[in-house]
Amino acid sequence: MNCQIADYTVGARQPLLLIAGPCVIESPELCHEVAKAMSDYCRQYGINYVFKASFDKANRTSIHSARGPGLAKGLEVLQSIKERYAVPILTDVHEANQCAEVARVCDVLQIPAFLCRQTDLLIAAAQAAVEHNCAVNVKKGQFLAPEDMKNVAIKVREAGCQNVLLTERGTTFGYNNLVVDFRGLEIMRQWAPVCFDATHSVQKPGGAGDRSGGDRCFVPGLTRGAMAVGVDALFLETHPNPDRALSDGPNMVPLAEMPALLDVALAIRAAV
Repeated sequence: MNCQIADYTVGARQPLLLIAGPCVIESPELCHEVAKAMSDYCRQYGINYVFKASFDKANRTSIHSARGPGLAKGLEVLQSIKERYAVPILTDVHEANQCAEVARVCDVLQIPAFLCRQTDLLIAAAQAAVEHNCAVNVKKGQFLAPEDMKNVAIKVREAGCQNVLLTERGTTFGYNNLVVDFRGLEIMRQWAPVCFDATHSVQKPGGAGDRSGGDRCFVPGLTRGAMAVGVDALFLETHPNPDRALSDGPNMVPLAEMPALLDVALAIRAAV
């Protein structure tokens, strides 16, 4: 079972797909810096690269947290990345009425984990994806068992979109903590290609009081584990200076450290 994202085929025995970029569009300059560095590296090592960044983080912990530039300005930045670096683009959609406009620019419409059971949003994303030859990536809710994602995939497919990707990003474990059940990677692969989000899996939702915390030091270990189990795609948020990032800084991998992390991931994937 494969998923088509622009010219990339995602699935078993296909090249690794990497979805990587900053959490939110902080500035055009930041996005271009990350896109250039990652696209250059991925071309060199044969990784299929998708740039990601959010135009709006609608689920921030605090009402005072930075959310992003909004739909119109955000899509302008994403369009410029797509044209300059010739890479597919992924961004989040939070409302059904955003899907058609986003699909005109982006190649992957991403459903955030908290919204993964919202039927109207899934249908709207699927319909927009069909119209504009896009894919839909659904992040598994922190509150769901991996088996529950079968019905999510069915919703998207019955709305007409066959290009579906399912992403694991950790499961709620008590308060302000997530764990990864690696069995879920194999379970969800029954219904769609599977992506592992290593950076959100180390998040501590709301763990810093008025914002989410996290610990990026665990990202490499979880990445190695996912590569050993077997996944079709890897999701990593990255930033030149995560400690100064406007969103999810504690989870993000420093941009300079991405090549070393991916070198190990590719070696494990090749061995498996």
